[in-house]
Amino acid sequence: MAFPVAGSLTTPPIYPSGGSGNTLSSAKFIPEIWSGKLIEKFYDNTVLSAISNTDYEGEIKNHGDKVIIRTKPTVTIRDYRADGLLTLERPAGSNTSLSIDKGKYFNTILDDVMAVQSDINNLSLWADDAAQQMKIAIDSDVLLGILGDADSDNRGTTAGKHSGDINLGATNSPVALVPRSPQSGEVEVLDLILRLGQVLDEQNIPETGRWIVMPTWAATMIKMSELRQVYLSGDSVTMLRNGRLGMIDRFTIYVSNLLPAGTGAGLAAGEYAIYAGHAHGLTFASQISKVQTLDSEMTFGRILRGLQVYGYEVVDPTAIAEAIVAKA
Repeated sequence: MAFPVAGSLTTPPIYPSGGSGNTLSSAKFIPEIWSGKLIEKFYDNTVLSAISNTDYEGEIKNHGDKVIIRTKPTVTIRDYRADGLLTLERPAGSNTSLSIDKGKYFNTILDDVMAVQSDINNLSLWADDAAQQMKIAIDSDVLLGILGDADSDNRGTTAGKHSGDINLGATNSPVALVPRSPQSGEVEVLDLILRLGQVLDEQNIPETGRWIVMPTWAATMIKMSELRQVYLSGDSVTMLRNGRLGMIDRFTIYVSNLLPAGTGAGLAAGEYAIYAGHAHGLTFASQISKVQTLDSEMTFGRILRGLQVYGYEVVDPTAIAEAIVAKA
């Protein structure tokens, strides 16, 4: 017989879940005999560490909740004329600020009697899962938060600092992607990658260290494109066999299910954001990353809780490009 727990008809629960009473019994961690193996849980891929820099994290940790980031000024080059008066200037760059103004937390409790009667280490399992869920939550927040932060020349239907005629799509007029053989109004997925590369080239962004983050269905289209052929991809094994996308047009390809999509992200239904850029463009800093276990003051149990306080900023919009796409 399982140990009795507080409920609405007996002792009111101290830590109710969603106002519906104690969930200890339904959580299935009070075993008569339960398997010592848990079903493996899989998590969404997180990409923030690969596409951002943490250049200012040390200053945030040591000196407060905001860093003023100064950008290099642009010096004007003028024509020289003999015996001509020289124009004098004082170069001044713009400033941007990185603020630590966001936080995520979790807070769980394991009753002592449940810990004794359980045949698995619940707190350890919860801590592992919480770490993964924290990364997913922060990745989702950042990927949504930078939507629309790319330089105006690096997004939209008339992108390109010099060309001004590169279509990267916009809300209600996305780029309709196909794997290959595009028809009227459609764009081959490899063509989109080349467009993103040209946009960054026109901004003089370094070729090394570039990345693209795309949804899984777009990555599948790459595998269905002409690059599925070994002699075109340059690899010894076709990507259909090893699943590795590698680098395309100087971009390291990352796949994520956390990219902004649909009406929940402020886009139209069926639309997705694809980002490309250089780690120089996006900075991330975490000021507090803490996990604690402590005795509950209201019942006999151990509380496991964690907090991460962080901030992010697109410090160089010219190093970030954005495409709004949909399946053709």
